Amino acid sequence: MAEVLRVSATDFSRSFAKYQDEAIAAKVIEITSHGRVVAGYLSASELAHYELLKRREREVLIVGELDDETISDIENAQYGVVPK
Repeated sequence: MAEVLRVSATDFSRSFAKYQDEAIAAKVIEITSHGRVVAGYLSASELAHYELLKRREREVLIVGELDDETISDIENAQYGVVPK
């Protein structure tokens, strides 16, 4: 993964188009004000990844209510491999 790009809020607002393009490569741009991070700008792919993680974070599964397909997916899952 590319290094996180950190820019001041003033620079970000003045050069938004430039940083919009750079977000594609950097994935995340940290926006600072007075030396501290106040916001972040995510590339579209990083936003999709974030939304996927947020959905999984809130997902509650009750073991007795799992269907056969889900049980099969769990049994065949590989650690560290993201399903498609």
